[in-house]
Amino acid sequence: MDFHHVPVLLDETLAGLAIRPEGIYVDCTLGGGGHSLAIAQRLNPRGLLIGIDQDAEAIEAASKKLKQVESRVELVHANFGDLGNILRDLGVPLVDGCLFDLGVSSHQLDVAERGFSYMQEAPLDMRMDPARQQVTVQDLVNGLSQEELARILWEYGEERWAKRIASFIVERRRNEPFNSTGQLVDTIKAAIPAAARRTGPHPAKRSFQALRIAVNDELGNLARALRQAAEWLCPGGRVCVISFHSLEDRIVKQTFTELSGKCQCPPGLPACTCDQKAILRLVSRKPVVPTGEEIRRNPRARSAKLRVAERIHESEGVLNGKEVE
Repeated sequence: MDFHHVPVLLDETLAGLAIRPEGIYVDCTLGGGGHSLAIAQRLNPRGLLIGIDQDAEAIEAASKKLKQVESRVELVHANFGDLGNILRDLGVPLVDGCLFDLGVSSHQLDVAERGFSYMQEAPLDMRMDPARQQVTVQDLVNGLSQEELARILWEYGEERWAKRIASFIVERRRNEPFNSTGQLVDTIKAAIPAAARRTGPHPAKRSFQALRIAVNDELGNLARALRQAAEWLCPGGRVCVISFHSLEDRIVKQTFTELSGKCQCPPGLPACTCDQKAILRLVSRKPVVPTGEEIRRNPRARSAKLRVAERIHESEGVLNGKEVE
């Protein structure tokens, strides 16, 4: 199947990266290669694009798409949570820009057998890297305690019916273990009262999101990768992050705020003791969102938010929690 990918907020992302033709840029979420291709087309033969993805199918598809560019290209099958070691192994000193386009790709949703979609019957999988990850969503729903399932659904899906859904899952699996997306969707629908199902998104949307995040440790990897990206940026280099739900965006916003030098001490202390040092500057205080026209062309862009931060020069960093202007 063709790895179809419509890059979200493409023009805004390219502007945010402020691409230098001879620079080194890292697409930490290669996907179908849409963003990577646009970046590489703006590089000269001395420029380098590094593409990272934990999905082997994405690496294969992007390698074909990027054959046409003049710049150097390195594609790496890995998790972006290991960004620092990836760049170290490639012998890269510092980079001029990093891009994260978070969440599940259009291809992963469209290929039924990957189990990401609640709209298609498939095995309960949802692993981003099936070749290397052992635990699937089927393992989670059949093996976790009711309390742990409820925690995952609430924390990662912000599902108001988390406890009730978890109890229905545990009750059903006593008679028959889960092995398909359809079984899980039916159980979630049964757990959510009919009145609540009549409005809002698909009743299984939040639960599927939560289980996908849990099985892939998406939020943990994101928090680790953002800090590594900031460390590997050269002065003036930029990191751009496109998120699609509040949990991702909250981590991006909090990490950028912390790395821009804002005091992290508990409220009420007479003086700052965290000695927070600024290494990033926020390019804009508010996230960039898609235009109405882009949403009409690509409905999956509707919830996207782009945040951009820039690595400051060492002399600009400040101590004791004073924020960089």
